[in-house]
Amino acid sequence: MSLTGDVCVVTGAFGFVGDRVVRLLLEEERLAEIRLLDKNIRPELLQSLEDKRGETKISVFEGDIRDAELVRRVCQGASLMFHTASLIDVLGSIDYSELYAVNVKGTQVLLDACLQENLSSFIYTSSIEVAGPNPRGDPIINGNEETPYSSCLKFPYSKTKQEAERLCLSTNGEMLRNGGHLATCCLRPMYIFGDGCRFTVGHMKDGIRNGNMLLRISRKEARVNPVYVGNVAFAHLQAARALRDPNKRATVGGNFYYISDNTPPVSYSDFNHTVLSPIGFGIQERPSLPFPLLYVICFLLETLQTVLRPFLRYTPPINRQLLTMLNTPFSFSYQKAQRDIGYTPRYSWAESHKVTTDWLASILPKERESIKAK
Repeated sequence: MSLTGDVCVVTGAFGFVGDRVVRLLLEEERLAEIRLLDKNIRPELLQSLEDKRGETKISVFEGDIRDAELVRRVCQGASLMFHTASLIDVLGSIDYSELYAVNVKGTQVLLDACLQENLSSFIYTSSIEVAGPNPRGDPIINGNEETPYSSCLKFPYSKTKQEAERLCLSTNGEMLRNGGHLATCCLRPMYIFGDGCRFTVGHMKDGIRNGNMLLRISRKEARVNPVYVGNVAFAHLQAARALRDPNKRATVGGNFYYISDNTPPVSYSDFNHTVLSPIGFGIQERPSLPFPLLYVICFLLETLQTVLRPFLRYTPPINRQLLTMLNTPFSFSYQKAQRDIGYTPRYSWAESHKVTTDWLASILPKERESIKAK
């Protein structure tokens, strides 16, 4: 089902996922307008959209998703929203109150505006971390949306994403002011990689400091299935098309979908090596310390963080929940998304691997110089 003529809102439009969603919309659809909402406008990205927009109007709104007045203005006359904006924090460096305010309360502001301004379709970018893994490190291998699992989430970030997802799904079917109904769905991508991923750059920097040798934090058997950012963007587009289709809207509305692709399952550490090895990076054969000892060290670092909190902001480089996540087999199938919204990966593993490695190669000299200068 085409989105031709629609007015679309993208929150976090200049972020890693949001930017790809915008570009794909411009490539594949003839929208009347795309409204870009973000706190941090990136002029270079905005300029690069000019050649792609065709007859589609691009409007930029700089501001916070918690600003109800701004959000209502952005939603006026729109029919579709992609909510990709989020605060991401896996190290505990951001106060929970700030995470909750943006990720949960901000999402509620957006949903309220949709109901008030008759915006009828809402797609939320959730996260695999809504599912887990739990603190025990119970594995899931090729799971699906019906796989039973006790998550017992500990990460503040994971908790806020889970709560925001619940808000979205519970709002599905709510009546709009014009008598219509809002349809919502949530996408849970695996770990997202690709050109522009700041986490991969962080691992590359650590490798440079370590003499082009990547540190191994994940055990080889802790296989996960990362997903390319281009395929995540395509899943968003397919979800929007499905919500637009009267024959699919009732099926898709109120549901969440795991989004993966055909990236070979490997551990997080081995994945980083896969995309960085062609440009000269090796990897440790095994972790420097046994997992139980690393777990104890994480506990001590977290205790130190708690003790220092009244006097000093200290963020440990790793914590127990992150260590558990990096060492738990945790992979999911995209079959339900394929069945319900017609999603199949647009980019092959070979394509996404090459694009990612080529991008890393292009920024490597600059990163080396930056680290050398320090």
